[in-house]
Amino acid sequence: MDVGATWIRIAASIGERRVTTTVVRADRDLRRLAPLLRAIWRRRSWRGRDVAALVVASRALWTPRERRALALTLRGLAWRVEVISDAQAALLGAIGEGPGVLVLAGTGSIVVAHDGRGRWTRAGGLGPLVGDEGSGFWLGREWLRTLGRRGDLRAVLRFVHAPDAVARIAALAPRVLGRARRGDRPARAIAREGQAQLAAYVRDAARALALQAPVHLSWAGSVLEDRWFRSGLIRAVARAGVRARWRPPAAPPVAAALRLAARLAR
Repeated sequence: MDVGATWIRIAASIGERRVTTTVVRADRDLRRLAPLLRAIWRRRSWRGRDVAALVVASRALWTPRERRALALTLRGLAWRVEVISDAQAALLGAIGEGPGVLVLAGTGSIVVAHDGRGRWTRAGGLGPLVGDEGSGFWLGREWLRTLGRRGDLRAVLRFVHAPDAVARIAALAPRVLGRARRGDRPARAIAREGQAQLAAYVRDAARALALQAPVHLSWAGSVLEDRWFRSGLIRAVARAGVRARWRPPAAPPVAAALRLAARLAR
């Protein structure tokens, strides 16, 4: 199961045969996940003693303490419960079980790396207030700063004071990247800085785990679906001194969670 910002995607299988994939609206508060899943179990007539393994891949989880705390609330839903971060699931889906690095840039951003032997590290991913460089929010915020320097305070304040400010500012990213592609100098400078920040995180993560070159790299998130921005990131990673082998994501995060659940169920 992959838990996103406001939706969860549930994939279930019996043996090697997938039997259902469901997408339901969820709450960002992970404390409400257990009651939601119990309600789904009742609707599906699933009993905890009949479910061999449940894997939850969610945002806002990284430390063992955070993962254990959520797993405890899910007791009784399956014989075995495993909780991982959504970024870890994204890497396992994109690259597989071997060593590699995933760059994730959507509304927020994070770089995660795995050495293929159980060790993980991350760089960035500190949220919109102090981090998320190269993300949709960061691109939009930097563009609003440009508008502010030009004196367009009315436009800036309209976004800053919106009740959903982070989402609305992040939604500016395609516009910023479009301007950058067309040669707008301030927009292009913003994009390049974002690429350089993400590339530095890739370098730091690869060094932390002593990954051997060429480092397997993949990507996820709406910002990196933009081919122009992604090409610039690939060049920035090379300039940062990382010899990389890039490849498109092999599978979505929910597929990785399902694969892990199948392994736990053996």
